[in-house]
Amino acid sequence: MATPNPELIAALNQTADRLALGAKFQWGHYGECNCGHLAQTLTGHSPRELLEFAQEREGEWWQQARDYCDTSGYSLHKVIGLMLQTGLDLEDLVHLEYLDDPDVLRAVPADAQPLERNRREHAVLYLRAWAQVLEDPSSAPPAPRAEPHPVGML
Repeated sequence: MATPNPELIAALNQTADRLALGAKFQWGHYGECNCGHLAQTLTGHSPRELLEFAQEREGEWWQQARDYCDTSGYSLHKVIGLMLQTGLDLEDLVHLEYLDDPDVLRAVPADAQPLERNRREHAVLYLRAWAQVLEDPSSAPPAPRAEPHPVGML
């Protein structure tokens, strides 16, 4: 998970606020999806620029994150590099696109789950929960522990 720091926490909250206030949201658009909105906040690139960068090579955000190379020369990899400098890691981008980081989800109210990746209000919930977890890791209850199998029950 991301390294907690004030810049990243502020960016997550700012992105959530912008989405909550009605910024254009399209899950299938590189600049207007979950990752695209956070990229806008962290890098200042417009949705159109992010879309143009993404068209240099195939792949969704999660694929770009998995294939990331800081020396590739691809514009979107430069954007990802800037995002990583704020404390994110590559897995954060994969989880953000699908709203599925288990640590973040534990901070999302149970009655709001399951989250759907292509719903604005779910992206807002996820971003706010993520900021909360980074600000106060104790706000996410610990993951349930698997119970060991009793001897003889295997």
